[in-house]
Amino acid sequence: MTEIEVIKLLKCLADKSRLLILKSLIKEPMYVELLAQRLQLTPPTISFHLKKLEDANIVKASKEQYYTVYSINEDVLKSAIIDLIKGESSEEDIQNRREEEYRKKVLESFFEYGKLKNIPVQRKKRLIVLEEMAKAFEFDKVYTEREVNIIIADFNDDFCTIRREFVTEKIFVRNDGMYTRVKS
Repeated sequence: MTEIEVIKLLKCLADKSRLLILKSLIKEPMYVELLAQRLQLTPPTISFHLKKLEDANIVKASKEQYYTVYSINEDVLKSAIIDLIKGESSEEDIQNRREEEYRKKVLESFFEYGKLKNIPVQRKKRLIVLEEMAKAFEFDKVYTEREVNIIIADFNDDFCTIRREFVTEKIFVRNDGMYTRVKS
């Protein structure tokens, strides 16, 4: 289960009416009107809570003649709390997706046909652009200043500023006029 599913499950179980519905469904599968009668609640109230329970995958619905019959999804309820907590971290996946979408948006904004339109003023965006251009260089290979300028010139004519930014942001190390791309 993902974190979002676990949160939905626990929120769903934190309601007295839903717990009463689950207690009734543990005994036997039932339809809305029977549950309403037994729990002395209105059918719309029962339907509302069953929808929440169904969304959290706690109950299952099946058609039997004219009625929709609800039953407990034992697989979900048999999960131990520790297993739910250990579950997959979807929050991290969501954050990674957001960062990748942001990166893509920045690159689309500043690059046109593989050329850098202008150097971003905002540091976060500038780093994304510099990292993208740095992909044209091999790690740990020593480049002369001229070689660095030629490769940068494929992206933008202001190779002096970009070269200086590479060093400032520690993407490259400069030593005696020679440049080396370093792993971050």
